[in-house]
Amino acid sequence: MPENRDLPVYLFTGFLEAGKTKFIQETLEDKRFCNGERTLLLICEEGEEEYEPDQFADPNVFFSTIRDQSELNEENLKAIVHNCRAERVVIEYNGMWLLDTLYQAMPENWVVYQEFMFADAGSFLSYNANMRQLVYDKLKSAELVVFNRFQSSMDKMEFHKIVRGASRRADIAYEYPGGKVEYDDIQDPLPFDLEAPIVQIGDEDYALWYRDMSEEPKKYEGKTVRFKCRALVRRKLPNQTFVVGRHVMTCCVEDIQFAGMVCQWEKAETVRDDSWMILTATIHFKFNRAYGKKGPVLSYIDSEPCEAPKQDVATFY
Repeated sequence: MPENRDLPVYLFTGFLEAGKTKFIQETLEDKRFCNGERTLLLICEEGEEEYEPDQFADPNVFFSTIRDQSELNEENLKAIVHNCRAERVVIEYNGMWLLDTLYQAMPENWVVYQEFMFADAGSFLSYNANMRQLVYDKLKSAELVVFNRFQSSMDKMEFHKIVRGASRRADIAYEYPGGKVEYDDIQDPLPFDLEAPIVQIGDEDYALWYRDMSEEPKKYEGKTVRFKCRALVRRKLPNQTFVVGRHVMTCCVEDIQFAGMVCQWEKAETVRDDSWMILTATIHFKFNRAYGKKGPVLSYIDSEPCEAPKQDVATFY
């Protein structure tokens, strides 16, 4: 396979005994998935369940095991693919490793086609309470989250809220003992009115709004918003420009980042650095030198000084 051609990657994440091996086994037994392509099965976590290659729908599956994170590097991954002449990659990823380790190691032509996260419903809430950063890491980019061994006595809302705290896009499935599967149909209306002349963003909703705007920018193009924010003045910004935003905690105190946006105003030089304001502005998505790419650019309409919100750092809960 030419090195410059995209190499499809099917990524399966989750913690030990979450059901990843079982699902991958069933996938590789499915003739609809196996159509003669040479498949590299990259195993980064070895659980109690073992693969049964003799049950695969196609013999062109080649195993390689990554036992240490140091082995996750571009040179090694390229060599593994080259040796087996793989045309696609299936990865069973180690739940105790951050996904950025994999993403940074992946050769440029590796393209994640699908990403699934699996979790044992019986231990998931405990994992989330004690290893929130690792749980969030697996939820944030998953297309589908599967809760295995789900019991009718469990509260779906508990699981739903944790997933939605990381991603509004992931589908959620609950698999019960016996094989019955139910898909999550809990509605998540936004806590602000996008059809209002001025969209009012509550102090407690900043993180949700910022993420939703990042994920679905078309919904916000041309919208006028009003929200409480921190104003920052920086020398490297273009003229008549300042930055507004808030610190957001995505998963834990170790992962707090400033979620900011560029705001344009002809009197930007009058803004006091590190001050709080209630800003009214219109959003347009376009290139700005401060980003170095296309992003949300606010056109200033009005502002008034204010105190910092009771909870300085915005969260998703």
